[in-house]
Amino acid sequence: MTTQDHSHSVFDRLTQTFCDWLNQRRELNELGQLSTAEFGRVATDLQISPADLTELVNQGPHAADELPKLLEALGIDAAQLARIEPMALHDMERVCALCQQKGECDRDLAAGTSAEHYEQYCLNAPTIAGLRTPASK
Repeated sequence: MTTQDHSHSVFDRLTQTFCDWLNQRRELNELGQLSTAEFGRVATDLQISPADLTELVNQGPHAADELPKLLEALGIDAAQLARIEPMALHDMERVCALCQQKGECDRDLAAGTSAEHYEQYCLNAPTIAGLRTPASK
């Protein structure tokens, strides 16, 4: 990778991060303009509590990025899961987005040790255990 390529990728990442931040600010502003009743209806439509909706928006668009990586590390096909158990995947995304153990999860994903350790901290572990078949363990 040349210096120019590296600079370009850093610039792209910074630009994307800034765009994500702006989008999150816009979403927060839009949510702030809803009445309590409207906000409650949005949360109900999404099948989550208003408090969880507020927290999910505060977490930003990449709050559940770890989940597909974890599923892949465990040999679970996320696309197939989305077709077969869409509500389970939706709930797992919510749980992941609200997770307070992102640092530990990210370290394990980077080290390739998620399969050995995720059950110790991942709130999705019981759901994952229910999804895994003996063939995929």
